[in-house]
Amino acid sequence: MSLSLSRRAMLRDTAAAGLALSLAAGFAPQAVAGKRDPRWEESIQRGLDWLARTQSSRGQWNAQHYPTALAALAGAAMIGSGSTTTQGPYARPIARATDYLISKCRDNGLIGDPLTDSRYTYGHGFSMLFLSQVLGEEGLVDRRRELVDVLTKAVQFSGFAQTPAGGWGYVSARDGSNFDEGSTTITQVQGLRGCRNAGIPVPGEIIEKAKQYIYECKNADGGISYSSRQTGSSRPAITAAALAALYNAGDYDGEHVPDMLDYAKKSLHRISGEQQAYGHWHYTYLYYSQVVYRQGEAEWAPFRDKLYDRIVGEQKADGYWEGQIHPVYVTACNLIMLQLDKGYLPIYQR
Repeated sequence: MSLSLSRRAMLRDTAAAGLALSLAAGFAPQAVAGKRDPRWEESIQRGLDWLARTQSSRGQWNAQHYPTALAALAGAAMIGSGSTTTQGPYARPIARATDYLISKCRDNGLIGDPLTDSRYTYGHGFSMLFLSQVLGEEGLVDRRRELVDVLTKAVQFSGFAQTPAGGWGYVSARDGSNFDEGSTTITQVQGLRGCRNAGIPVPGEIIEKAKQYIYECKNADGGISYSSRQTGSSRPAITAAALAALYNAGDYDGEHVPDMLDYAKKSLHRISGEQQAYGHWHYTYLYYSQVVYRQGEAEWAPFRDKLYDRIVGEQKADGYWEGQIHPVYVTACNLIMLQLDKGYLPIYQR
C-alpha cells in the first residue's frame, strides 16, 4: 500500500480533512434548533432501519429504474443521521453504498450506466453529492485518494455534459442533442457544489453558466420553466429546486431570488395541493424544505412542524414510505427532510 501523494493530491486531502475537523468540532449541534418531537425521531429510526435492511450485499437497492440515484440518496439519508463510513450504526450500509457508486464510475467520469439508465444524469448528480459528503469524513489516505479521483473525473464529465444554454438534460448534451431541463440541472449544481466544498476543483464558469440558465428560464411571475426550450409556464417544484441550487451556488440576494422565493412561497408553503408538485410531492419538498430552512428559525420552525407531521403520518408499519418512482426514493427523500436541521449534511446547511 503506497502512502505517497502528489502535491496536488495532498492539498485536496488537506481541504477534505479540514471539512471533517469542522464537523467534528461541533457543526451539527449548532445547526439544530427548536424542540424536536419524539415521534419524528422514532420515524427516522424506523426509516433508516428499513433502508439498511433492504440494501443488497453489493451496496445497492434492487430497483429496475435509477439504481445509482437511489443508492446515492439512501446513503445521504444515512449520513444525515450522523453515521459515517467508519462510525455510527449505519457505517456499514454507507460504506457499501460508497463502494457500489465508486464501482459505477466509468472512464469518462460518468457515475452510472448509460446502457441501463436512460436518465443517467440524475444518478451522476446525486452520486457527486453523496460521495462529496463521504469525502469530508474519510480518514484513510488511500480511500480519500480514490474518492478524489472519482469526483475529479465526475466534475469533468458534468462540464462536458452541460448544454450550450448552461443546463443539463437527462443525458449528456451530446447524447441528448443539447436538450436540457430544470430538475437535472439542479441535481448537477448541488453535486458540483458538494464537490467544491470537499476540495475538488470545479471550474467557476460551469456554475455561472448554470446560474444564467436558471435566470433565463424565469418567467414574469417569478416561477421557473421546465426547460429553456419551453419557457412561459412556471413550475413550483422546479422553482423550489432552482432556489436551493442558487443558494448552494452562493446566490442568496441576487435580483431574481426575491421573485422566485415569493412565487415558491405562494405555491408551496401551505404544504397542500399535490397538483402544484406535478405529481412529484417528495421531490418538491425535498428542495423547498431546504429553501425554508435557509430563511432562519422563525420561518423554519412552524413550517417544519407541519411538514414533519405530514411525513410521519404517511409512514408504513415496516418503516418505509410509498409514492412516485420507488419506496427507496420516497423513503430517502423523507428521511433527508426529517433530519435537515440536525446538521450532519453540510451541503444543506445555512
